[in-house]
Amino acid sequence: MNQNEIYNLCCRYHGKRVRIVDREGRVHFGEVTRVSRNMVWIRPDADLGGYGLGFFGAGFGLGFGIALGAIVGITLATAFFW
Repeated sequence: MNQNEIYNLCCRYHGKRVRIVDREGRVHFGEVTRVSRNMVWIRPDADLGGYGLGFFGAGFGLGFGIALGAIVGITLATAFFW
C-alpha cells in the first residue's frame, strides 16, 4: 500500500476502531481520532489489546500518532472479533 492509499483508508475509518500494523511489526488497536497527510492518531482501546486509558498525546485526548509511512496494514478491528 502506498501512503496515499493508507491516508484514504484512514480517512474512511475515522471514528472507527481499527487494527494497525507498523513496519516494526507492532500491532495497535484503537479508534481513529484524527488523520493528516503524514500521521494518523488513534485512541488506544484496552478491550482490544491497546494501551488503555491514560495514554493521550498533547493533552487533547487525541491518542498517539503513527506516521503514515510506518503503516503496513490497517483494517477494521471488528473484523477480528465477530
